[in-house]
Amino acid sequence: MFTRPRGTRDFGTAEMARRLAFENLLEARASRHGFKRVQTPIFESLDLFTAKSGPGVVGQLYAFEDKGGRKLTLRPELTAPIMRAVAQEMRQEPKPLKLSYFGQCFRYEEFKTGRYREFFQYGVELIGATGPLADAEIVALAVDMLASSGLVDWELKIGNVGILRDLLTGLGLSGETNKGENEPQIATAMRLLDKGDWQGLTELFANIGVKDGAVDGLKELAGLAGGVETLATAREILTRFEVELSSLDELEEMLNSLSLLAVAPPSLSVNLCVARGLDYYTGMVFECHVPELGGEGQVLGGGSYRLMHLFGLDELDPCCGFGLGFDRVLLALEAQAERLGRDEVVPGEASEEPVLAVVPFKIDANEVLPLVKELRDSDMKVELELRSRKLGRSFGWAESIGATHVMVVGPNDLQAGVGALKNLQTGNQVEVPLDAEQIKAHLA
Repeated sequence: MFTRPRGTRDFGTAEMARRLAFENLLEARASRHGFKRVQTPIFESLDLFTAKSGPGVVGQLYAFEDKGGRKLTLRPELTAPIMRAVAQEMRQEPKPLKLSYFGQCFRYEEFKTGRYREFFQYGVELIGATGPLADAEIVALAVDMLASSGLVDWELKIGNVGILRDLLTGLGLSGETNKGENEPQIATAMRLLDKGDWQGLTELFANIGVKDGAVDGLKELAGLAGGVETLATAREILTRFEVELSSLDELEEMLNSLSLLAVAPPSLSVNLCVARGLDYYTGMVFECHVPELGGEGQVLGGGSYRLMHLFGLDELDPCCGFGLGFDRVLLALEAQAERLGRDEVVPGEASEEPVLAVVPFKIDANEVLPLVKELRDSDMKVELELRSRKLGRSFGWAESIGATHVMVVGPNDLQAGVGALKNLQTGNQVEVPLDAEQIKAHLA
């Protein structure tokens, strides 16, 4: 018996209908904001990801050598491939580039809620424009997508790693990797801040001689709760540390633009200790969390980052974008639909347009095929009975596939040029001429 590989899934027809509805919804929202769809290969050069994330990432990858000895890997995420494609294929296109993408990614890791070894990611990148307005454009799209999906009770957390970098630099932390260290002191401190590991941060500061009270000040920053109004308190704290405030000014400007570009999210918090845990983020960072998923509640994240320099295109840095956990958002929507008693998990999932099942009964099916073609050519959903069953079984099949109407055409019907059209929801049945326009009029 063959089974699917560990960490992968099969999707049946009902699940795929939901997934397609969600993908189409996301793409429609991205298109409204001016983003255009691109696609990259499912495997890439291994060096692409070690250049972006370091050699330590290899243990999480499905890496291999091809028959030519080239080191390749199934892609673990989509941002780096998009950057590579821009550098290789889209250098001459008008800037800024507003790109959307969707596809499978692969990571060799143990199962977590909504995270599989083969998973799906939707994302966007804005390349060739920078600043608070560009950042607001990206966050506004993220808000629009989650709001349009019907998701409720989610939280948007926004910060700016530029503020943290300036603060930590002012405290004397180094941005360089010193001998015997695995990463720069600033990167270590930001990783500890992102996790809320205050003990680890206290030990780090003690080891490098940071002045007393620094951890307490960072705790104050991390403890700020609220939206734009918290920035005044943050400004007071940062002034005590004699930190340059330009990054805070940019964050405030971005939040003001966001309030004009997007609907208000259910919850918005300014969290100046959100660091996203990745070294290439340079400015605004944001995450979206859903309580239904517990500790694995982050469903979307992104921010402003520098990666184009890896391809010799420094002039396009910084960029801004986000990745949306397609599977996690669907899990959250399913949980909320059950909690709220909603019939539809994703808007548009259950199509309201009629579905007609045509049953040729004791006649040569070829007699009705021109009519079936004409109906399909006019954008109607038409199913054709292929198994020559008894009428009762044909009606049962029609109901099982979600047909709203059945049209039976028997020998006498064919002679008279009519068919028996039955509404499966009301039980009403009428005779209708075997004419596409008249059938569509009855269904309407």
